[in-house]
Amino acid sequence: MSNLEIAALFTEIADYLEVKGENPFRVRAYRRAAQTLETLAEQASVLAERGSLQEVPGVGKDLAGKIVEFLRSGRIEHLDRLRREIPAGVIDMLGVHGVGPKTAKLLYERLGVDSVEKLESLARTHQLAGLPGIQAKTEENILKGIAVWRSGRERTPIGTALGLAEAIVARIRELPEVEQIEPAGSLRRMRETVKDIDLLVTSCRPGPVMEVLVGLPNLAEVLAQGDTKSSVRLREGMQVDLRVVDPQCFGAALQYFTGSKQHNIRVRELAQRQGLKVSEYGVFRGESGERMAGRTEEEVYRAVGLPWVPPELREDAGEIEAALGNGLPALVRLEDIRGDLQLHTTWSDGAHSLADLAAAVRARGYEYMAVTDHSRSVTVAGGMTEAEVLEMIREVRALNARLKGFRVLAGCEVDIRADGGLDYPDELVRQLDLVQVSVHSRFKMPRQEMTERIVRAVRHPLVHILGHPTGRLIGERAAYEVDVDAILQAAREAGTAVEINASPSRLDLNDLHARRARDLGIPVTISTDAHTVSHLDFMRFGVAVARRAWLGPAEVVNTRPAEELLTWLRRKRG
Repeated sequence: MSNLEIAALFTEIADYLEVKGENPFRVRAYRRAAQTLETLAEQASVLAERGSLQEVPGVGKDLAGKIVEFLRSGRIEHLDRLRREIPAGVIDMLGVHGVGPKTAKLLYERLGVDSVEKLESLARTHQLAGLPGIQAKTEENILKGIAVWRSGRERTPIGTALGLAEAIVARIRELPEVEQIEPAGSLRRMRETVKDIDLLVTSCRPGPVMEVLVGLPNLAEVLAQGDTKSSVRLREGMQVDLRVVDPQCFGAALQYFTGSKQHNIRVRELAQRQGLKVSEYGVFRGESGERMAGRTEEEVYRAVGLPWVPPELREDAGEIEAALGNGLPALVRLEDIRGDLQLHTTWSDGAHSLADLAAAVRARGYEYMAVTDHSRSVTVAGGMTEAEVLEMIREVRALNARLKGFRVLAGCEVDIRADGGLDYPDELVRQLDLVQVSVHSRFKMPRQEMTERIVRAVRHPLVHILGHPTGRLIGERAAYEVDVDAILQAAREAGTAVEINASPSRLDLNDLHARRARDLGIPVTISTDAHTVSHLDFMRFGVAVARRAWLGPAEVVNTRPAEELLTWLRRKRG
């Protein structure tokens, strides 16, 4: 059983407990354990055999027992009881932004609402207004939330899809019959959400490859099985399409199935003007049918007069014109990142102490990190009091005195108040090495008010970075109503950086907004927003967004050496 399956069950338990109104600390314990399991490098089954489950952060004796119960029997009795008490549709409603546990419970008990479909019907016919806390505007927000919820169920976040794809690729790559295997489609282009997983393989014996696919441990259904193509559906809901192609065609097939459709159309148009034909089988001369290329992608692009185009850029967003003019950017790479500038510790809602997190970040080969725990207004995340901020700063200074070749910045994710002011007085903020400001409340403010709120914070002379600027949670919460361009213009004028939050549930700024920031010359940070050590892996998703936004290393703040970063932080404050 995969860690993802167990994490999903723990999340489900937490949802049921929250609807029942049970102890919030117990709810939080299940959520924290689920969060850790989702990004755990080692399988829970291996840890269970070794008797090491309780060494996993957030997994105590009780939760470890439930994991063992599931590994042995495929079920958790506690969850079964909860499912018998409350319909699953009530839990589905929690995925709709604007429907919290209390509202879901109220709707179920008062109106018998036990599905999103019934919720939508009642909201559209204005039968919810009048219940405690529900007004006509609430109904409107619920309908908007349902639309976001539906879009999230149609496509899978890249963080989940990539993990599933990599697990399958690793299994197939072990086969001696396999020569090459690569993902294609929107997954290879690193879109923020993915509809399905496309895999291309070259092999002299396709049979064993197909047997691995149809024998996956998380298989839900075999949709089709053939000699060179098979399709399956995973228990996680994703479809996987696998094709075995001739080695002579592998590059052409990889280019074709990576897409995007519009990018491929532009490539074919370019080929046609030269009397060539491009397909998934190769590049051919129009009249003679002579094969020109196909073994590698580089061959395919070279045959039509282009340099190789990085997959992340293949969206018909100017990459063909740039390639023709030798103007493709040298994109930022994961190995260019020198530090992580948004991290959470036990000073607020992180899982690890400052020292332990610093050791983990340093082990990644980074030169520096910023601890940016929450400010006092974010009480749900254990935001720091003013006295705790001073204690945190002292701890950072003491830790730096012991470290050699690594720097910890004493920072804070300071909440932006409704009026655009900061959550702490300037005399305290001034003592921090790095100040990131973010919105964590009042998401439904009118567009003009939200824009003015964020612009005021961005212009504050002590602020360095604007965090997750639109506040969206992919498939869960839409971006708040805000004029992003006005915010970016203010950031440019103030010299404030904007963040690409690399958490796969956020990816905020998205690629379009990040490219606009690039065009305006605004410095960008790529940060993981890590709450556990395993979240440090999120950096690759943020780098993917930056690459899709055409960003190079020089445009990303945390590719700079430590001394250069410190100089920028000091200069920002004048």
